[in-house]
Amino acid sequence: MESPSRRTFLKNGVAAVIAGPSLMQSHPRSIAPLLAASSSSESEIGSLPASTNVPDAEYPRIDDQRRVHFRIKAPDAKRVQIMVGGGGGETPRLDLVKQASGEWTLTTPSIVPGFHYYPVYVDGFEVTDPGSHTFFGEGRDMSGIEIPSPGETFYEIQDVPHGEVREYRYHSGITETWRRIFVYTPPGYDEQLKKRYPVLYLQHGAGEDETGWTRQGRANLILDNLIAAGKSKPMIIVMAYGYARRAGVPKPDMSKLRFGSPEAMAAMRAQTAAFGDDLTKVVIPLVDKKYRTLADRDHRAMAGLSMGGMQTFEVTLNHLDLFSYIGGFSGAPFVLGNTKFDPKTAWNGIMADPSAFAKRVHLLWLGVGTTEMAPIRNGLLAFNQALDDAEIKHVFYQSPGTAHEWQTWRRDLKDFAPRLFQKSS
Repeated sequence: MESPSRRTFLKNGVAAVIAGPSLMQSHPRSIAPLLAASSSSESEIGSLPASTNVPDAEYPRIDDQRRVHFRIKAPDAKRVQIMVGGGGGETPRLDLVKQASGEWTLTTPSIVPGFHYYPVYVDGFEVTDPGSHTFFGEGRDMSGIEIPSPGETFYEIQDVPHGEVREYRYHSGITETWRRIFVYTPPGYDEQLKKRYPVLYLQHGAGEDETGWTRQGRANLILDNLIAAGKSKPMIIVMAYGYARRAGVPKPDMSKLRFGSPEAMAAMRAQTAAFGDDLTKVVIPLVDKKYRTLADRDHRAMAGLSMGGMQTFEVTLNHLDLFSYIGGFSGAPFVLGNTKFDPKTAWNGIMADPSAFAKRVHLLWLGVGTTEMAPIRNGLLAFNQALDDAEIKHVFYQSPGTAHEWQTWRRDLKDFAPRLFQKSS
């Protein structure tokens, strides 16, 4: 099944997860008021090329006020616009000003630190910026920009031992298709050949794929730095493709499925179940065979962002024979408020006895940004409160000043990873 837009997922809930890119649409951000943009004719002294630029590209540039200076060459265009993230949402499309050279220029308002996707529109047609690397997000390759965050170096490359990110393709008997995982092995993996490691299965969000956690999220660098500082146990991280459809099952016709209808919910459950079966019946046995893992539930964790968080809860809480550490980064089954959480009956009542649940689940972790969209934030706050009321032991973390974006999830991983595998050697 094609991957849908995370932006559409936030707006439309479960229907967007099974819809695919055809439902993608742009909308103005509503997280914070937009400051006025200006043309790039003003001074760019002190600005530097973005770290996400292609080699030798001078633009886009970022100044010390976190404003982005764009310069796009399109001499025959009638109108050029850019929509760049801020706080995890999007500004409206900002118009660039045409210069005599045929270049179009823009200086944005200050942008929230972290990674942001941005589309470029030339006479209404969406393109990528030739000066920027592209990243898979919102269902297609998009330009992306990294806005520096002074003082936050935990996801930057540092002079410490580094692990490796490996790509592995496998054939799934669930989908009858070739699929792919990315596997992070910690520093020393290829030298300490008798050592075995715990495993974290780390899932991407809607509209993204298995490349997201290393390219946008920098999960490998985060773990390198945590391990070097003695804050996290060395571990293997597996990042799988989060969309699956059973072999022989046709793609749902979303034109016939109404959002929130029983049919839409059934299609969503079918996709989640197919992904869960691929992970538990194909990927985990493959990883345990190919890599030096500690292949038991006490050494196996799962976490995910947004849609991946929802999948994490569904997979782990239905397979506690396989997992004992659980993390939801801006995602859990009840965040959109479509279903009321009842700890006595949810997941066949595994939380009905809080003491027994705490003995089985070593860590239940939730995270959310303080400026996330209301359905996400309010849903997670309510879920956290329900867990508190039911006396279910868990951790609740709030990322200050960030929304539904990679800076939130990077911080989530920084807090989550050091808590893993502390009850087991």
